[in-house]
Amino acid sequence: MPFDGDLSCPDWIEKLKSGATPMPDLDVDERTAGVAVRIFNQLRLPDVAGQPTLGEVGADWFRDIIRGLFGCIDPKTKIRHISELFLLVPKKNSKTTNSAALGLIALMVNTIPNAKMVIIGPTQGVAETCFAQVQGMIDADPELQKLFHVQDHLKKVTYIPTGAKLAVKSFDMNVVTGGIPVFAIIDELHLMSSRSYAKKVIGQIRGGMNKPNCLLVFITTQSVDEPAGIFRTELNNARAVRDGTTPAEGLLAVLYEFPEEMQADKSKPFLDTRYWPMVMPNLGRSVFIDLLEREYRKAKAKGVEDVQLWLSQHLNIQIGVGLHSDRWAGADYWEDQGDDMLTLEGIMTQCDVCVVGIDGGGLDDLLGLAVIGRHRETRDWLHWAKAWVQDDVLKERPEIAERLRDFDQFGDLVICEDLSADIESVAEICAQLLEAGLLPDDAAIGLDPEGVADIVDALALKGLTDEQVRPISQGYKLNAAINGLPRKLKKGSFRHCAQPLMTWCVGNAKTELRGNARMVTKQRSGLAKIDPLMATFNAVMLMSRNPEAAGGPSIYADRGALVL
Repeated sequence: MPFDGDLSCPDWIEKLKSGATPMPDLDVDERTAGVAVRIFNQLRLPDVAGQPTLGEVGADWFRDIIRGLFGCIDPKTKIRHISELFLLVPKKNSKTTNSAALGLIALMVNTIPNAKMVIIGPTQGVAETCFAQVQGMIDADPELQKLFHVQDHLKKVTYIPTGAKLAVKSFDMNVVTGGIPVFAIIDELHLMSSRSYAKKVIGQIRGGMNKPNCLLVFITTQSVDEPAGIFRTELNNARAVRDGTTPAEGLLAVLYEFPEEMQADKSKPFLDTRYWPMVMPNLGRSVFIDLLEREYRKAKAKGVEDVQLWLSQHLNIQIGVGLHSDRWAGADYWEDQGDDMLTLEGIMTQCDVCVVGIDGGGLDDLLGLAVIGRHRETRDWLHWAKAWVQDDVLKERPEIAERLRDFDQFGDLVICEDLSADIESVAEICAQLLEAGLLPDDAAIGLDPEGVADIVDALALKGLTDEQVRPISQGYKLNAAINGLPRKLKKGSFRHCAQPLMTWCVGNAKTELRGNARMVTKQRSGLAKIDPLMATFNAVMLMSRNPEAAGGPSIYADRGALVL
């Protein structure tokens, strides 16, 4: 049957449970696939006693991948149907060894003279470790020594019969210098995604490899933070290809991860060691349950943050809210109260009164706005937030630039080129709430009194009175909101719109004890932004006054909300 381009694997969960490789059943050219597998089997492990071959100690799951990459070809043109691989696999499952082996296989099956190939590590140290494996495999086999020229000082090997070269490099702007490769492995993509140039560099690599028989490989572990930037983009695309919701376009997605519902289950079934083999394809070879159990107990003894990190790296559990030991207490319950069907328009139609919190707005900061409405029947508090940032911040804060771009795509954040666009947007949202009859006559808008003259002026032009705009004292005077909101979250009487921006801000929030007050401050959180959360605390202070709307029932209760 001709290849139809479908590389989905709808039964991936069942395959993980049964111990099979979570990839589609491919029709491969047995001769071509066999050559690649035989090379893999003959390679020796240089850093293991006795230097056994991968045929003796290697695992079938990676052989399946090799068969697919090199054997799924057009029978007439001999062009590979698979041009990319995205492999998500936990630590200690031989990623470095398999990357080295894959690089050597690519060199030896390649027929293009003087072809360029690269293995790109996130740091120089990781890159050198991978090169040591490549060099070690060659040195361990007298026949390979005759076929390869090794240049240790350049971290490069040349396959003498074709002149093809494999270089091992660290990830930086110069990684594509010297031409685009026909084969590339990007190792630990999640560690590269925070760099401002990551998307551009990978785009350059991918664009240059858009020709027959090029192969781009991503081999990575789950990130230690919530996925962001290019890692989030590539991971979500791989999941969509696997699930059959987006065309593969030559991408083979092999993801060793638990189903989303299993990861989100509050009972945490993934902690049961019976399930661990699902995401540990090298179990019994390079990874062992008893040793992992010991490491997990050590992480558990250190605290929640260490547990989260351990789970992300060894079980590929995706982290949402960052749980550090000095976290704001509400972080433990934040994700549980998210409702991705809730919108600002929905809040305006369901609530009898709304208040607004505003925070930030410096040229190097986010301007955060939070709306809290009180449900007219349940009296629950419903929350929505938005933020704005001047485009200069992306250059000044490159460590968070990719995250900010993500939030811009989600619609939670607006990157402003116009200096006044943020304040005008804030004033417009407040004006719509005023028009709806949802704001109280007194203390409707709460904001940090520092540096807000422009915001106050903009609100006045929209018809908001001095009585409605209320300064909110910061520091220890926010203690009631900082301590009170976690109780409402745990109780379930505070619900929010499940916005990624707020999840990030909540995860960034760190507390400190000053006297009897537990405070959340921007200074304590460092470079990570929390302005929309601080705006939320300001709104909580106002809603805690049990306000009543000035205009009676909302006009939106009958006609629905207009656009924002």
